[in-house]
Amino acid sequence: MKRIKSFEIDHTKLMPGIYISRTDGDTVTYDLRTRLPNSGNYMDYDAIHTIEHLFATYVRNSEYTDKIIYFGPMGCRTGFYFIVSGMNRDEVIALVKETIKFIADYSGEIPGATEKECGNYREHNLEKAKEEAARYYSIVKNWDIDRLKYPE
Repeated sequence: MKRIKSFEIDHTKLMPGIYISRTDGDTVTYDLRTRLPNSGNYMDYDAIHTIEHLFATYVRNSEYTDKIIYFGPMGCRTGFYFIVSGMNRDEVIALVKETIKFIADYSGEIPGATEKECGNYREHNLEKAKEEAARYYSIVKNWDIDRLKYPE
């Protein structure tokens, strides 16, 4: 079988940050790497789940709502994939920073976290999500387009 692109990244050199994972025409997949791969220090599922709900809700309510394709966690629990179409790189970086800051500062009900709305509504943790977002924001707050390429 052909190897997929994400398995060709050297995870021994990958640091937390924002990277372009792949480009398919006008659609770009971003790797929002929150943790050092293979470190044994992974995000907790309840924090991941809450970040997913807050991030997806925020970006889909932004001015870019029609350009957002997908936001979701990596199975390895070291980050998220953010897929957009028709956005330039500066817009994506700014939106990611704004959204992560929003999550770090968020208080209130978690959107879509009821039994009717969510397939695992009991597994959320706002405090852990806020801590995770604050830690990630400290990493990406000065990120720019010159740093979007994976390390070689």
